[in-house]
Amino acid sequence: QVQLVESGGGLVQAEGSLRLSCAASGRTFSSYAMGWFRQAPGKEREFVAAVSRNGRVTSYSDSVKGRCTISRDNAKNTVYLQMIRLKPEDTAVYYCAGGSTSYGGSVSENYNYWGQGTQVTVSS
Repeated sequence: QVQLVESGGGLVQAEGSLRLSCAASGRTFSSYAMGWFRQAPGKEREFVAAVSRNGRVTSYSDSVKGRCTISRDNAKNTVYLQMIRLKPEDTAVYYCAGGSTSYGGSVSENYNYWGQGTQVTVSS
């Protein structure tokens, strides 16, 4: 069992930046693929970014590519999402997800564990 706790969300002005963190419990963090998803009010949950369990493979949605960087520190059991040049349309609850696979990609069904989410609000 893995528990995921996100932090780092908040209110930021457009063109600002935030770094989200997701701390995982357990000793096997390095065996899990990790991802970030988000859900805006009235919209479906959508993929944001993913990283393989060894950190070497990453992918991003087209909407955040070039503005977000996902990374992980297996020694600290933490995955990060650095976001820059934020836009009002980035406003959403951001969820961290972990999957018992080498790489989960953009498919939410590949992820077994989910955090409670952290709110990101970008004002114009």
